[in-house]
Amino acid sequence: MNCKACFPGDITYKIKFMGEKNSIFISFIRHYLTGRKQLIKHQGNVLIVKEEAVPGLVDFIFDHMQYSEVYFALDDNVWRPIKEITTIFELQWVDQIITNQLVTTFAQPIVDRNEEVYGYEMLSRFKRDDKEGYLAPFEVFQAAKIRNRMYALDKVCRMTAVRNAAKLQKKVFINFIPTAIYSPQHCLKSTVQLAQELGINPSLFVFEVVETEEVEDMDHLKNILMYYKEKGFEYALDDVGEGFSTKEVLEELAPNYMKLDMKYVQGVSNDQSKQLTAKKFLNSAKTVGSVPLAEGVELREDFEWLKKEGYQLFQGYLFGKPAPIV
Repeated sequence: MNCKACFPGDITYKIKFMGEKNSIFISFIRHYLTGRKQLIKHQGNVLIVKEEAVPGLVDFIFDHMQYSEVYFALDDNVWRPIKEITTIFELQWVDQIITNQLVTTFAQPIVDRNEEVYGYEMLSRFKRDDKEGYLAPFEVFQAAKIRNRMYALDKVCRMTAVRNAAKLQKKVFINFIPTAIYSPQHCLKSTVQLAQELGINPSLFVFEVVETEEVEDMDHLKNILMYYKEKGFEYALDDVGEGFSTKEVLEELAPNYMKLDMKYVQGVSNDQSKQLTAKKFLNSAKTVGSVPLAEGVELREDFEWLKKEGYQLFQGYLFGKPAPIV
């Protein structure tokens, strides 16, 4: 059986009707939706319906019912006020990005102390059939989060990046979102298989932990990283110093690479506060055996200061902007 997270179909909605006034409408709504083959199941005061039923049903609820006592939930089973349902419905375009794999992989060079290319970070960019140009990545991932499609989008990006890695024959850094992964043994198996099919040495892959929200289950994250490690891949902690990526997390995860967040990189040569932070994370990286990498380097004086202090790898516009892989 295919995992629904890996191969998302149409979203189904659970609609819960509360209150005595609303209860009298349930049988009429159930009959109406059944006749149009839009009702999947009913359980007391909860109807499970297809997404195509939502626009008309919502219009009826707002016109004739006490909508403040009507709630909906997706597969995550989080009940929300019915007034929020239109946002979910209007973001269907992200499903098309996933289904049609409208993802283009860009690559940005990562250089060593001699400014020779060490590898590339793989960055996903997205298109919509009805729009010109690329969408902002944040907009796409936010839409996927709202529609409970995070794993499916993360997987499409990951698999597309692995396919493009074969064209570069260098170390490649690929982002992944740990909280989107249910079980590494199942969810990441396809990534491992694809790398094997393409004949790419696993040691060329570095999977970056990208997470702006706190990872509550650190054991789950460690399980994911251990799975990668057992398969011969390396891993990095991204945006160190920002959000989830703290000094404590760096020392607990002991990644192969530590990527210092750009806000401590840009202007570091003239900012004592940033210098102290850069040195602190550099010392932590040395302690756990992580290769220190500074991202977002734009000025040569910052590059020279970081290099002098002991940073080994560098990424930023000073060395090259992201460009599509052809």
